[in-house]
Amino acid sequence: MIKHLTKEGFEKLKKELDFLKNVKRKEVAEKINLAAAFGDISENAAYDAAKEEQGFLEGRIADLTKTVSQAEIIKSKKTGKVQIGSFVQVALNNDKEKFQLVEPEEVDVMEGKISYKSPLGERLLGQIKGNKVVVFASGKKLEYKVLEVE
Repeated sequence: MIKHLTKEGFEKLKKELDFLKNVKRKEVAEKINLAAAFGDISENAAYDAAKEEQGFLEGRIADLTKTVSQAEIIKSKKTGKVQIGSFVQVALNNDKEKFQLVEPEEVDVMEGKISYKSPLGERLLGQIKGNKVVVFASGKKLEYKVLEVE
């Protein structure tokens, strides 16, 4: 399945994958070796914790490897419609927000990146400037107006 990523998001995931494979793996292996050196590993909490950390690490490496191998860099298309990679400015009541629609792997609310699979993201896909979308969140009906699509 193709993952449509921004160039920045793709580079960020590649950097994380490289760090996990080449730095973090070695650190975890050292923790396992150190914990095993204490003797009986059947009742060794440090060993168990290090092995659990290794499991999480290898899972993340597998996920990132899959995502990076399936990645396609988003090429900007000026269609006027909201699509993956679009920057969208919306209004909710008198508040304005601007964000970019991205794949779930790239979500970073602090950087204004929301998933196109989120309730708002799903409703915005295909919309144009001036359209309104309704999203239900926390039992409330929220009506957003699309102000700009870049």
